Amino acid sequence: MAGVRLSRGIWALGLVSLFMDLSSEMIHALLPAFLVTGLGASVAFVGLVEGLGEGTANIVKLFSGVISDRFGKRKPLAVLGYGLATLSKPIFALAPVPGWVLAGRLSDRLGKGIRGAPRDALVAALAPPDQRGAAFGLRQTLDNIGGFGGPLLAMLFMALFAGNFRAVFWVAAIPGFMALAVLWWGVQEPAQAAPTEAKRVSLNPRAMPAAFWRVFAFGMVVTLARFSEAFVILRAEGLGLSLVQLPLVLVVMNLAAAISAYPAGVLSDRLGRHGLLIVGIMILGLADVALALAATPFLALCGAALWGLHLGMTSGLLSAEVAGAVPDRIRATAFGVFNFGTGIALMLASATAGLIWEAASPAFTFWTGAALAVCAVGLGSWGGRKRGSAA
Repeated sequence: MAGVRLSRGIWALGLVSLFMDLSSEMIHALLPAFLVTGLGASVAFVGLVEGLGEGTANIVKLFSGVISDRFGKRKPLAVLGYGLATLSKPIFALAPVPGWVLAGRLSDRLGKGIRGAPRDALVAALAPPDQRGAAFGLRQTLDNIGGFGGPLLAMLFMALFAGNFRAVFWVAAIPGFMALAVLWWGVQEPAQAAPTEAKRVSLNPRAMPAAFWRVFAFGMVVTLARFSEAFVILRAEGLGLSLVQLPLVLVVMNLAAAISAYPAGVLSDRLGRHGLLIVGIMILGLADVALALAATPFLALCGAALWGLHLGMTSGLLSAEVAGAVPDRIRATAFGVFNFGTGIALMLASATAGLIWEAASPAFTFWTGAALAVCAVGLGSWGGRKRGSAA
């Protein structure tokens, strides 16, 4: 991995992701327990919150990507999205009923949706083609550092504030403002598509090359096999992890993702991405099996570590695959379309997981996830052979 030098802008975007994830994960680590034990919501409602929240984010990315390409600008939409996510944090602190939490989650994820496709297109524009795996891997690693730092801060402030969820939610807004500051002053946007080209951008499927649709289909299958990590948190709580210790689930998960994302990105630039993606999905299946069989909090944390390893090995690589499948002038649109599809898949997967949890059992929820992961490995391997034959 020596010799990979990424630009200041890539590092700045990584730091933006780090600070925003600190902010979001301080809340997300506590939100399932806050809903169920603090506000009396059902686990099915938790699944609804997670599914609608993530689905909203990814659906909005579709439109923000088109707008970004048409105007040839990435940074303004990124600033708007990060700002909206930061301003949503007080809603969680003020929430008297579960419906407020749903509204706050939707607002937060709306901000994520607005910024996602333009930011990913900005990463692709700032990185040479032979370093895109490393660039997306670095951004994902820094994002995951925030992902495990946020729960650690949540644990610290839960101890300092004697278990006061709302006080922790107020503190969570601070890193969000830090993310906005780094984005505003630390990222210089490069020149984008000429206005005459940008105005031609549309959502017509024929505008996207066949290589993109292969990546899209694969991403859909992978996402259907993976539901929200909120269920991993609830699994650990059900096995005896205390409220104060509960953020450890996301600490372990994001630490594993942070350790694996950048090396996986660098290796993908040298060895190819498809095989590493298949390995990542196999690890998701192992995580589901571990969580289904877990009888103690420690075993649940082992499952969370495998889940994080899967995220680290797949999230950045899928983004790099999208970036390499389309030209720059429609890249934000491509990210938007990709995330729209995976957003619908994640919404369905999370909502279904909540229903299975209540109708059958927590263990059966993860056995179902393992079966879907096996299907994803099979379809991904078949698709890889087809692509190789066509070449």
